[in-house]
Amino acid sequence: MNEETRYIPPTVIPASIHMDHFEEKIAIIGGGPAGLTAAFYLAEKGYRPTVFEKNDMAGGMLRYGIPSYKLEKDVIEAEIEVMRQMGVEIKTGVEVGKDVTLDSLRAEGYKAFYIAIGCSAGRRPGVPGDDAEGTFTAIDYLHEANCGGKEYTGRVVVVGGGNVAIDASRVSARNGAAEVTQLCLESEKEMPASQEEITEAAEDGVTIKCGWGPKEVLTTDGKVTGIVFKKCLSVKNAEGRFAPTYDENDTITIQCDRVIFAVGQASVWEDLVKNEKVEFNGPAIVADKVTYQTTQPDIFVGGDVYTGPRFAIDAIAAGKIAAESLHRYVHDAHMKIGRNRWEFTEFDKDNISVPSYDNSSRQIEGVDSSVPAKSFKDAHLTLTEEQVKIETSRCLGCGATVVDPNKCIGCGVCTTKCEFDAITLHRNHPECSKMTVAEDKFKEIIPYQLKRAVKIALHKKISKYIQNNLLIFGKIMI
Repeated sequence: MNEETRYIPPTVIPASIHMDHFEEKIAIIGGGPAGLTAAFYLAEKGYRPTVFEKNDMAGGMLRYGIPSYKLEKDVIEAEIEVMRQMGVEIKTGVEVGKDVTLDSLRAEGYKAFYIAIGCSAGRRPGVPGDDAEGTFTAIDYLHEANCGGKEYTGRVVVVGGGNVAIDASRVSARNGAAEVTQLCLESEKEMPASQEEITEAAEDGVTIKCGWGPKEVLTTDGKVTGIVFKKCLSVKNAEGRFAPTYDENDTITIQCDRVIFAVGQASVWEDLVKNEKVEFNGPAIVADKVTYQTTQPDIFVGGDVYTGPRFAIDAIAAGKIAAESLHRYVHDAHMKIGRNRWEFTEFDKDNISVPSYDNSSRQIEGVDSSVPAKSFKDAHLTLTEEQVKIETSRCLGCGATVVDPNKCIGCGVCTTKCEFDAITLHRNHPECSKMTVAEDKFKEIIPYQLKRAVKIALHKKISKYIQNNLLIFGKIMI
């Protein structure tokens, strides 16, 4: 990513437009992973998209949510600079719906809009005292910390069991907290956070207590002094939906000076889609699951604002799909024909019969020992060449694609290319074609070849006859 050697992908421009880019203007609302990815792929296709970001810098949760020890800020800036050099215009400090509106952008000639504002607001649990001085949502706390938040030497309690909660705990520990305790509803096995994150949090000195939910934040003169938790008996109901039950009489109290809630996120719409013909399903906009197009044809959505909070890579994938939809829309092309729908059915990996399947564990990168413990510098090294070879030899395609009948012709080449022999084809309608066993194939092929040879020879003779007669006719006319 060094400026002197970084790679700038070329843009592909059809020769027919006689310009260095498509003139159709596309606006992307939100400069997070989904919005920036859409901008990147649109630029690669030959557009000059404009990204509107309300924060002072683009990057979204990559910049303001993920701590530097996991993703250095100079890496984000280098990626964004690549996009700028490809033709992406990024306008920061501009809130669409307040500083400008979608209608005003339409008046400027914008033909399509991609809303990717993410879930930038944290939720609170709704218990007494959860808004006292000294309480934060994890989203606000991490935003402040990534903008150079000051050290804090008090006692911190983090509420939640996901990766965002782990980030809040580890940032608190690295910011000098005397004690960091994290409590969540789930058991350790059920925690949404990855095992790697949980292990690294323990290495940072974070104490995690599972099976507890917040009951009340204790205060004195409006300031946090502690928090009471109640025992969680179950997190989900019989249908698998989130519906925790508690033993109200089984409680613990933890003395602290700061409470950080990582119990959910929400999108902040304000007046962004005011007077627009979009439909909501609860907090999310209704959109086509293949194209991300809303009931307002020129508005598309994607990323966390559409799916709810997920991993950054999910938002990145959504941005790539959205770029294809936006490209089709501004050129009045069909929105669905030939699309890769990315529909998968996962194999039962615990009962797989392929002997060579995943015969190595996931490779773990090394750590730079010169980086101080609890530093905000990313100490992770890249994989070694040998680790890369091992990692890339594993079968990562753990799903069976739902075949697109508009693309698959049943050639069977995929069954020969998979080194694990994990792909087979099944004929759902054998009555629609005639199959010949391998040993009898020449009985079918040779007569067909002879028949084709006669047809080709006859066609050539007729073509030559017509050509000669046209030549004679031309001479007579002259």
